[in-house]
Amino acid sequence: MSKTMTYAEAIRGAMSTRMRENDKVFLFGEDVGAFGGCFGVSAGMLAEFGEKRVRDTPISEGVIVGAAVGAAATGLRPIAELMFIDFVTVGMDQLVNQAAKMRYMFGGKIALPMVLRLPTGAGVNAAAQHSQSLEAWLTHVPGLKTVFPSTAQDAYGLMLSAIDDDNPVIFVEHKGLYAAKGEVASLDPIPLGKGDIKRAGKDVTVIATGRMVHEALKAADTLSKEGTELEVVDPRSLYPFDKEIIRKSLEKTHKAVIITEENKRGGYGGEISAIIAENYFDLLDAPIARIGALDTPVPFTAVLEQYYLPNAADVIAAVKKF
Repeated sequence: MSKTMTYAEAIRGAMSTRMRENDKVFLFGEDVGAFGGCFGVSAGMLAEFGEKRVRDTPISEGVIVGAAVGAAATGLRPIAELMFIDFVTVGMDQLVNQAAKMRYMFGGKIALPMVLRLPTGAGVNAAAQHSQSLEAWLTHVPGLKTVFPSTAQDAYGLMLSAIDDDNPVIFVEHKGLYAAKGEVASLDPIPLGKGDIKRAGKDVTVIATGRMVHEALKAADTLSKEGTELEVVDPRSLYPFDKEIIRKSLEKTHKAVIITEENKRGGYGGEISAIIAENYFDLLDAPIARIGALDTPVPFTAVLEQYYLPNAADVIAAVKKF
């Protein structure tokens, strides 16, 4: 039965579902309890599950990530939240050198079923230290899986799969989408590594992640009125990555635009571009167009922040150059 949820409600709903089903699943982080999370995602969970399973932590991201690693290694299924993806820099040693390596170095003899929730992105005037998009850092590390839902449905299904997975999963959440409403028609898990066609089209493939999926859809609406039909592809999982959905789309359109919110230099959009160039070059009729944010820190001033961010107009401009 379909239900309308916000992106935040979908994340909370999926976490709560698994916590009701399995008492080894628990949530912890800064202000996730009585305050309900920095962005209200865990509101009401303390009342339902109690302080042993919805735990507030000290302000120490290294400790939060390290505690998740230890809990997962000893049989629990922790969900750890950092207030902002920017703060993962403080926990990188535990994440990169412990969480990502432990199962490999122990010869697969242990599981490490932990989820690390990371609110990401700009557009809410949170300035340079609370607005970055650092997902490319995380996809670079072998041993970590990284997902980035763009809708309530994807947030619900991917969270279920992330909790169920026996490996560390980085769950990237765009803070600008928390209030966005969408239909959740299925309460089933969405497999990691399975992309989705958000809009079918025949002329140009637009590969978008996170909030940029919605900018791509805006561009598609505009260009459709002019007779150009974009196919908007949402990978949903950055790693594992669904190459097949890209191939099938390019077999129809023969043109590719990639839009991600991260700084363009060194971003994951470049990795997607390389995947296409290395595997599907002969399907292309034109060079790949890659769109990202400006290579500067995120401005605080609203007008400058909007100037910094990529948007639908950038997609339209790229398509018209083909």
